[in-house]
Amino acid sequence: MAEEEDYMSDSFINVQEDIRPGLPMLRQIREARRKEEKQQEANLKNRQKSLKEEEQERRDIGLKNALGCENKGFALLQKMGYKSGQALGKSGDGIVEPIPLNVKTGKSGIGHEALLKRKAEEKLESYRRKIHVKKQTEEKAAEQFRMRLKNKQDEMKLEGDLRRSQRACQQLDTQKNIQVPREAWYWLRLEEETEEEEEEEKEQDEDEYKSEDLSVLDKLQILTSYLREEHLYCIWCGTAYEDEEDLSSHCPGPTSADHD
Repeated sequence: MAEEEDYMSDSFINVQEDIRPGLPMLRQIREARRKEEKQQEANLKNRQKSLKEEEQERRDIGLKNALGCENKGFALLQKMGYKSGQALGKSGDGIVEPIPLNVKTGKSGIGHEALLKRKAEEKLESYRRKIHVKKQTEEKAAEQFRMRLKNKQDEMKLEGDLRRSQRACQQLDTQKNIQVPREAWYWLRLEEETEEEEEEEKEQDEDEYKSEDLSVLDKLQILTSYLREEHLYCIWCGTAYEDEEDLSSHCPGPTSADHD
């Protein structure tokens, strides 16, 4: 049986790498040639220009260079007295530079760009109209909300003034030993009334005033007039005056607006 090989022996440790000159050099040459070919291809692509770019360059060069005497048209102009840099026309008020050249490079038909421009303007105008209509709608909605809020506030103020007038009327009538109000709604309802009594009176009031259908403003005007005539009292002044002359002299007027 053959002896086992000792992997720590000198026969394994001192083995040198095969560095024959032929193999590594060929690999290096191939890599260098490949890199050079790639660089040449890149340089060739950079030097190559598209047909449109070449046409544009030639056109730009031609437009930058002024016409010479070899041009027949320019030669005719010179014979007619034209000088380079001079304005056209007999009086010299024409153009100096030639009309710029606008080259159409696309495949669309004549007028297509104008059509696109017109459609874009129409679209923009339509968008502006929508924004304007939306803004008007929002402003109208906001104004309606403010009006509803104001009307609600005015209504609440009227109801508050009516309650004050009813309270004052009840107190002043009682001081004059008036046991029954001129109209049922001239006084506030008693707090100690039971729910049943309130319900009964509510039904009676509905039957009694259904035909009249007085608004809060109507009731307020009627009741304040009654207070001024019967008791010489103004709810907005909060004062009972001595006589009609004192009332007319010191009270601004019979409405809330007169006291603002």
